[in-house]
Amino acid sequence: MGEIGQGIAAAFWLVVSLDADLIEIALRSLQVTVTAVLIASAIALPLGAWLAVRRFRYRRFAIAVLNALMGLPPVVVGLFVYLLLSRSGPFGVLGLLFTPTAMIIAQVIIIAPLIASIAHQSTRDLWAEYHDLLISLNTTRWQRIKTLLWDGRRALITASLAGFGRAIGEVGAIMIVGGNIDHATRVLTTAIALETGKGDFALALGLGFILIGLALVVNIAIHFVSKTEREGKW
Repeated sequence: MGEIGQGIAAAFWLVVSLDADLIEIALRSLQVTVTAVLIASAIALPLGAWLAVRRFRYRRFAIAVLNALMGLPPVVVGLFVYLLLSRSGPFGVLGLLFTPTAMIIAQVIIIAPLIASIAHQSTRDLWAEYHDLLISLNTTRWQRIKTLLWDGRRALITASLAGFGRAIGEVGAIMIVGGNIDHATRVLTTAIALETGKGDFALALGLGFILIGLALVVNIAIHFVSKTEREGKW
């Protein structure tokens, strides 16, 4: 209990004092995670809707693979991205290893299957409801996908938020491809791992409370802006 109390006090002091290092780390965490969520959503949401609309021979297998990819071990993703971006790798010439860009790439790979799977489940139900109407209107496949994405936007926001929740707490892949470099690639999760390794549990807990608070604030803000819980949608 003493460590928890010290952690709360440390978190409170870091926030009240507007600690420069904390602000830098928190902003970098948000930059990396939000960018990864936006990129992953741009890929995964249309993919999920496309799988709901399109019928092809190996569709069930593709959906099963997509669902399986939701459980990708982050450290394996980190290792894979590391090998691709290392000097001996195919993209080593780009010099992206140990940069925020490498961290974003890793997070996109981790969360895209999660967002796509949730999007597919949501749009599949809508497609069952809209199928006859959209077919009778002789719409194109892309028009059907856009309709499903728009009408299912509230559920799809939840899919993106699920991706955000997983990405903001990611540490394994981020540590591998980012290197936890101070003032360069250090984010809240890697800072917590560092402080825990140093034995400074109070500061690690403080950073942990700030990470949780940051995730809560972003989620509440998105729900508020999108009016997800208004107009009888509770």
